[in-house]
Amino acid sequence: MADSTILSPFISDPNIQKFVTGGAIGGGLLFLGSLVKGQLKTPERQEHFVVPSSKVSLVGVLDLVVEGLVSLSDSVLGKHGRKFIPFTGAVFLFIFLSNLLGLIPAMPAVTTTVWVNVGISLAVFLYFNYCGIREQGLISYLKHFAGPVWWLAWFILPVEIVSITLRILTLNLRLFWNITADHMVLHSLTGLFKVFATPVFLLGSFVCFMQAFIFTILTMLYLLFATEHDHGDEGAH
Repeated sequence: MADSTILSPFISDPNIQKFVTGGAIGGGLLFLGSLVKGQLKTPERQEHFVVPSSKVSLVGVLDLVVEGLVSLSDSVLGKHGRKFIPFTGAVFLFIFLSNLLGLIPAMPAVTTTVWVNVGISLAVFLYFNYCGIREQGLISYLKHFAGPVWWLAWFILPVEIVSITLRILTLNLRLFWNITADHMVLHSLTGLFKVFATPVFLLGSFVCFMQAFIFTILTMLYLLFATEHDHGDEGAH
């Protein structure tokens, strides 16, 4: 993997290059979101986009992406989980675009630094715990960590807390190692077999998609586990 990127003349530290690139991707997504929101600001504009246009447009592409995310969310969380789509969708788009950008020669590979991945993982960790507390209340949420047998709570509670906290590490390292390995293999193969560059990049793009997809699925599952109610609790209401 090439060490030199387009930011190397301005920023010498590779990790800072990836931070800056990640910030640019995040800012770009916010800009696109505000742009689309502006186009759908009035009921007349919303009605205009109800019937898909035959031409490719920003709203049409994002509508396709959102439709896919809604379908995925419904299959994992149910329709009540659609309220989480702004977060899970942002996670998917940021990781997918960051992964894809890393395939381009001389571009910083954002998700090949553990520090960016730790930030994403920490955001997921804080979000699903916040949603769990908001959905169930602090006491009820903490009871889940104590287990069903009260006299084993002293043992189960710390084990569960450690297990939950380790999700920050597992999410981070899974993304880091898979994307790092993907980019290393891709650059090695394209260097050896330039005639097969297109198929190799298509394969690399598929891996980029799958890693973003898996990360998003795990985020949805963590949200499901954090917000679901015990059947015993439901029966008591």
